[in-house]
This record gives sequence, structure tokens and C-alpha cells, in this order.
Amino acid sequence: MSPHHCLLVFLLITLSTIFNGDIYLIEALNGGFSVELIHRDSPKSPFYNSSQTQIERAANAIRRSLNRVKHFYPKEDGAYKVLQAPITNINGEFLMKYSIGTPNFDGMAVADTGSDLIWLQCQPCENCYNQTYPIFDPSKSKTYKIASCSSKACKLIKDNSCKSGVGESKCQYKISYKDGSISTGDVAFETLTLGTNVTNSYAGFDEIIFGCGHNNHGNFVPSTTGIIGLGNGAYSLTSQLSIVIDDKFSYCLVPLYIGNTTSFLNFGENAVVSGFGTVSTPLASGSIETYYYLTLEGISVAGKRIDFETKVGLVGNFTGNIIIDSGTTLTYVPEDFYNKLEPLVAAQINSERVPVPKLLTPLIKLCYKSSPMELFKTPPITVHFKGADIVLNRLNTFYKFVEGLVCFTFTPSKDGSIYGNINQLNFLIGYDRQEKTVSFKSTSCRNFLS
Repeated sequence: MSPHHCLLVFLLITLSTIFNGDIYLIEALNGGFSVELIHRDSPKSPFYNSSQTQIERAANAIRRSLNRVKHFYPKEDGAYKVLQAPITNINGEFLMKYSIGTPNFDGMAVADTGSDLIWLQCQPCENCYNQTYPIFDPSKSKTYKIASCSSKACKLIKDNSCKSGVGESKCQYKISYKDGSISTGDVAFETLTLGTNVTNSYAGFDEIIFGCGHNNHGNFVPSTTGIIGLGNGAYSLTSQLSIVIDDKFSYCLVPLYIGNTTSFLNFGENAVVSGFGTVSTPLASGSIETYYYLTLEGISVAGKRIDFETKVGLVGNFTGNIIIDSGTTLTYVPEDFYNKLEPLVAAQINSERVPVPKLLTPLIKLCYKSSPMELFKTPPITVHFKGADIVLNRLNTFYKFVEGLVCFTFTPSKDGSIYGNINQLNFLIGYDRQEKTVSFKSTSCRNFLS
């Protein structure tokens, strides 16, 4: 065994935690670990509203999707400005359970590939928004430690400041959102525990850098306790665990309407995507280190290819021209490209085209009558990333908004391109940040860990 792998195994064996009175060791590196991803519209989610219809949920997802575009490609006076995603729009579509501190304090956070900082509300609250869950009190945790201004952790946080007080100075963070909401507080270290009901095992990690928010005001959502950032930046959860998880994570997203099924987020060896049908594309360079960029070369419809040449929304000389994101519902492409794509798709469909319901305008452009759904025939659509051709099926390209109505999941954008989560359904998608690749494997995600 190499010295590198010896260190990894040592870290995994020593990173243990007490959870609900029992001791669980992290699985060995060869096993990795997985956590449940809860869609925000699932009955398991605190956001679930049983009175909403399927089309209302879909319309809300589309509106959140538009705000994700504004997050990834924010414009102010023609210039691009780096901002975190607006938490008022849930900051993503998937949630994950976690525990923080010693003893464990349970919470539910947004799992976001488009953010870096892990943060939650903390007592004492100078100005806290109304939160459904109890608010974390760091004074009751044996493992809580504030980061000093001279610490490496403080230097990793982009918008940091220093607060003088008794003893060593305290590092502070500040996040400003596009709607004017603000979160500020201490940069700190704490034990973080992740787990899954499927394997009944828990992974505990010491001294995870996070933001302990004491002043959070604006249009915040009460049903979550914060954000777990899975982005590509230096202080995201995936970056902080890079050695332990061998710089690998993956997810498999289940279609929401297929029974009581669960999506999963996988780390370490669990995250490896390989075998027959696996294709890989390089992680490309982009203007903001947090985001995962790919290079889209074109899209084919029934064998007819449209080349993708534009780099709308990017600044500087970068190779990436599209962001892959688990928190965006639709797939956004530039208007001129979409105007070539839609006619090719429409020409291959014999079903009755119907007006787009008002709830779905203006983003949805192409809808059809589809009753029954199994008789609705769609053309084969292939997304050509650099070095990887992704063959999408009907589930990925047309979404059933209500019984008898399906609509195209691509939409035009004036800002920039995003590869959304409907296109990612039933694909095991692995991020290998060491090899700088993203891999895709068509699979049944509902059976992924069964």
C-alpha cells in the first residue's frame, strides 16, 4: 500500500463520531459513503405543500431555475459581479440532513453545487430570520472553535473581516444576496456528521470550516437551517474533505414522480463512475472558481447536429461555455442556438402542439398533448460535450407537467448556459476533481443503492 493510501485509511479510521449514543466508524476508503438527497418537493421535504398541484410545483421550480441563472450570471451595469445564490429562492432543489457540534445538533440544509460556504444561523442572534428548526447554540458544543483572523481558514474566505475583542481577534464572514438579504457572523470550526438511512452508517468530520451566522436578515426561508456548499472553491465541503474522499463525489437524481424513491450524493470510492456506457468530459476553466464548467460542442436531433460556438455569459479566455448544476431545473442555451434547436425537435414530433400554459411562461416554449404518455414519441437528442456524447431520452427532454401535457426542457437564455437537472435524471454523474473530469453513466437511479 502506498504512503498516500496509508494516510487516507488512517484519516478514515480516526475520523469517528458518536451519533445518538452509538459509535460509528467511517467506512474504509474502498467503501466511501453516501447520503440521501431530498428533493424540495418531496413529501420528505419541509417545503412540501400537499395543496399544490403538480403544475404549480413545476412552475415554482422553473421560477427558481430562472433565479439560478441570475445567480450564475449576475449582471450589474453590464459588469459581472460574484454573488452567492439567493437563499430566498431555496438556493437549489435538493436538501440533505446533517448534524453539527458535540453533542449532535440536527439540521436540514440545501446541498448546493453552486455555492462554497457552509453556513447556518447561530445563537446568540443579533438579528435572525424566523426558522422552523431550532437555532444552533455554539456555546453548548464541546467542539466549537472560532477561527482567528490569522488562521488559514480566515484567509480562505473571500469576504472576510476582523473583529477585535477579548483575547484573539475573530474572523468574520459576510454574504450579500441579490435581493438585499445579508448573512454575517463568525468563521468557525465544528464537527460535522453526515449519514444515510440506507447504509445506517454515519461519517463524522472534525474541524470543518463554516459560517456561524449571528446577523441574518432579509427574505430568508424558514424551513432550512442553512447551506452545505459542494462547489469547486477552496472552502466548500468537497474541498475540505478532498483528501478523505479522494477528491471524488457523485450523485444520481431520481425522477420526482416515480414513487417514494430517493436520490443519493456519494463520496469517495462510492462516487466512482465506471463500467460499460460511461463517458467522461474534462472539467473546463471558467471565470468563477466555485462553479463546475464543461465544454459543450453541439447538440444533435435525430442525427442532425447544431454546433455550439457561443460563449455568452463568460468573461475572459476560458474553455468552459456551460455550467453543470444540480440546482437548476431547465437547461439554458443562448437564444440563437435555441432558435435552431427547437425547429429540429418540433419537426420530429407528430403529436398535437398546444399553447404553453400561462403558469409556465415565459421560459417554457414548446408543449404537446401527450395522452397516454407512452405513445408520445420524441426524437433521439444527443448532447456533445468535449470527448463525451450524452444520449438523452424522453424523460430528460420532455417533462410531464400534468397528465396529458409534456413540454421541452431546454429554454433560451440571454445570459449564459446551464446544464440543468432534468437533463441529468437517471444518470450517475461523477465529479473527479483530482483528474478534472465529469463522468456520465445512464442508469436507473431508483435502484442505485437498493
